[in-house]
Amino acid sequence: MSDIWPTELRVSKDRQRLLVSFNDGQTFDLSAELLRVLSPSAEVQGHGPGQKVTVSGKRNVAIISMTPTGNYAVRIGFDDMHDTGIYTWTYLRELGERGPELFSAYEDELREKGMNRDTAERPR
Repeated sequence: MSDIWPTELRVSKDRQRLLVSFNDGQTFDLSAELLRVLSPSAEVQGHGPGQKVTVSGKRNVAIISMTPTGNYAVRIGFDDMHDTGIYTWTYLRELGERGPELFSAYEDELREKGMNRDTAERPR
């Protein structure tokens, strides 16, 4: 088990951001869009190598629910009805530390596939 865990998970009033504070004092402000498009769910990540899909049109997605999963994760539900992603504390930390880099790679994927953050299309 990790020595790092969140001490607070707080959704913003507009439901567009998640503030995650960890027991080592680090705090990260994660957008709902980042959390949604990088969901750890099989729907987004696939079931094996090379199966990850790019999800578009999630610029304004909002967090509608957060459900604890054991003592190691939280399931986040979004207003587009996606709610199968189980975000471990380790994954939330990775998103906090590498968020800008990961989001930039996501934007590159969108451009390469002719997709964008505003128009929802079938994931590819």
